[in-house]
Amino acid sequence: MNHIQDVRDLLGMRSRAAYAVVAFYAFALTVSALSTLEGTSNTWPILLAVLVCVSGAFTLIAAPGDPLPMTTTLALLAVGPISCALVYSAIPTPVTSTLQTWPLGASVAIYTFMCVRGRTWFAWFGLTLMLGVTILWAAANQNLAYGLSLSTINVAPLLMATFFAFTIRPLGRSIFQLREQSTLRVAAAAAASAALDERDAQLRRLDEQARPLLGRIADGPELDQSELLVCELLEADLRDSLRARGLLTARLARAARSARSRGVQVVMLDDRGDVELDAHVRTTLADSAADRLDTISTGSATVRLLPPGRPLLATMLVDAANTYRVEYGHDGRPV
Repeated sequence: MNHIQDVRDLLGMRSRAAYAVVAFYAFALTVSALSTLEGTSNTWPILLAVLVCVSGAFTLIAAPGDPLPMTTTLALLAVGPISCALVYSAIPTPVTSTLQTWPLGASVAIYTFMCVRGRTWFAWFGLTLMLGVTILWAAANQNLAYGLSLSTINVAPLLMATFFAFTIRPLGRSIFQLREQSTLRVAAAAAASAALDERDAQLRRLDEQARPLLGRIADGPELDQSELLVCELLEADLRDSLRARGLLTARLARAARSARSRGVQVVMLDDRGDVELDAHVRTTLADSAADRLDTISTGSATVRLLPPGRPLLATMLVDAANTYRVEYGHDGRPV
């Protein structure tokens, strides 16, 4: 695997707990905004800034793909400068409470997780724009040093997130590779176990059906006509189990054996290869073929599962008193 499948799986960002954290984030921003309205010139820019940050947080954990899609990345990048510009346009200078600059911390939280989701340099660009808006606002309304003191403290969390991102993402890639290898090993083991189970079942069936006749042949005397018929029927059953495994059901096997005992030549073929047939479709098809075999007393019948990709699922050719052909659709029913 060349890329991490989705780092959200490693961090639990798809879980209910993650959405609960974002909901708490939204609650905290709302409380911070509403509790610091003293001295503000307008309320709507602050409420709009809350909406921008909350939308960004939900988008961050909900957006699929790794790394983040470019459109989503650019939208999240703009959260910091936009929310800061909205709030700075309404709060007084100097601020009446340090909490009035809450968009700084709220936006840095989004940028830190952008690093984890593979957009580290875009997160730094967004932080740079946000710091630029803060410094310009402070320089225009108070002094440059005030803007620097407010903004540069937010560099530290992003530095830690950058280090974490460069550590966790390669580790995540290894984890997903190990998971894929483990899945392949489990699938291979399951296939091998299924093959062994099938082999054992066939051996038991062969032992139950063929051993008595083989013992009878070995012990002598020569087989009579009824025993020869039993041998022929057994040979046909074994042939069906090999050549028509995907078609055969207990109901169809009984019908074929009964028809052969009446002198009907029955041939069953499975040309689907390794493509499995839906159990319900197989039962419907096999029951229909068995019902027709039960009505034949002479002649021959050939039931064939067609290769995948054909317009039909199967055909049944009957050559008896009346010769006819039955075509079966992919639902297992006669067309």
